[in-house]
Amino acid sequence: MKKIIVTGGAGFIGSAVVRYILTKTEFTVINVDKLTYAGNLGSLAKLSTNRNYFFEKVDICDAKEVSNVFKKYQPDLILHLAAESHVDRSISAPETFIKTNVFGTYVLLSEARKYFDTLTVKMQKSFLFHHVSTDEVYGDLGHTNTTTNEDSPYAPSSPYSATKAASDHLVMAWRHTYKFPIVITHCSNNYGPYQFPEKLIPNIILNALQCKPLPVYGDGQQIRDWLYVDDHVEALFKVLTLGKVGHSYCIGAQNEKTNITVVEMICDLLDELAVDQKKNINSYRELITFVEDRRGHDFRYAINSSKVQKELGWMPSYSFESGLRKTVKWYLENEKWWSNIIPVDCKATKGKRNNG
Repeated sequence: MKKIIVTGGAGFIGSAVVRYILTKTEFTVINVDKLTYAGNLGSLAKLSTNRNYFFEKVDICDAKEVSNVFKKYQPDLILHLAAESHVDRSISAPETFIKTNVFGTYVLLSEARKYFDTLTVKMQKSFLFHHVSTDEVYGDLGHTNTTTNEDSPYAPSSPYSATKAASDHLVMAWRHTYKFPIVITHCSNNYGPYQFPEKLIPNIILNALQCKPLPVYGDGQQIRDWLYVDDHVEALFKVLTLGKVGHSYCIGAQNEKTNITVVEMICDLLDELAVDQKKNINSYRELITFVEDRRGHDFRYAINSSKVQKELGWMPSYSFESGLRKTVKWYLENEKWWSNIIPVDCKATKGKRNNG
C-alpha cells in the first residue's frame, strides 16, 4: 500500500486529487497544506475520518516541518500541487508567489532528496516526485493556430508563470544534477466544483447569483483551453503511477473558448437552471460588464496532449458543455460551501429552480 504526500491538498485541484485517490485506490494520503485563503478543508469534509487520510498543516517553505513530515510518514510518492496561482494576485503581490512557488519548491525538493538518500535501493526505484505546473510557462501564443507541447520553449510573461517556470527548472535541475526521480505535468485552465471564487468560472457564477455585474477583461476575446478538474486528476494519477521518470507531460482538453463565450455560456445555463434568482432582468447576459484589461494579459494558450494520450492512454471524459453544466449545477446546490468564503448579498437558494 503506497503512501503519497499531496502538497496543497486543501486547494481546488489538490482536494480533487485527494478525493480521487481515497475513493478509487487503497493509497494512504498525507495532505500537506498551509491553509492560505484558497485552502479549504471543507472540500474534504466527507473524507476527514477516512483511515487512509492524514492532514498536516505545514508551510512548504518551512524546512524543519517538511523534514518532520517525511520522517513521520515515510512516503513513496510526492504530488506537489501547493502554489500561489492567481495571476491578478501575482501582479499586485509577486513576492508571495516567489516565496511559495520558487523557494517553497526548493525546500520541498531539498528535503525530499535528503529523505530519498536514506531509502533502500528497492524503495528508491519506486519513489517519484511529481511536480504539477501550468501551460502558462510556455507564454502567449498570440493569434496563431499553434499549440504548445513538452518540447516548447519557455516564455513566461506574468509574475505567476515566471515563478512556475522557475520551479520547473529547479525540478529539472534536481533530476540532472542529483539523478532525483521526477516527472512534470503542464495543464491548461481547470474548472469544476470547489474552485475558489477568484477564478473566472466560479466568479461569474457567484456574481450572477448575487445580482452583481459580471466583469470581463478587455473585449473578452482571450482564448483558453478548458480542462474539467476530474479529467485532470485522472491524468495526474496516470502520470504519477505510469509516467516515465524524467519526462514531462502536457494535459489539456482541446476545449478552446474565448472568455466572453465562457461567460455567455454560464449566463445561458443560469437562465435555464436559476430562473427565480433573476432580479429585474430577462437574462443573466444583461449583467455582463466589460472592464479595463489585465496588465500584460496573454491572448491565447493551447496545449497538445498527444503524448499523455498515446503513452498513458488518457483521454478527457468531459466536453466543455457537459463539464460546465455539471459545474454550474454544483454551485447552485452547494451554497453552504461557497457562502462561507464570500459575502452573500442575495441568496441563491431562494425560490424554485429548474435543475434540468
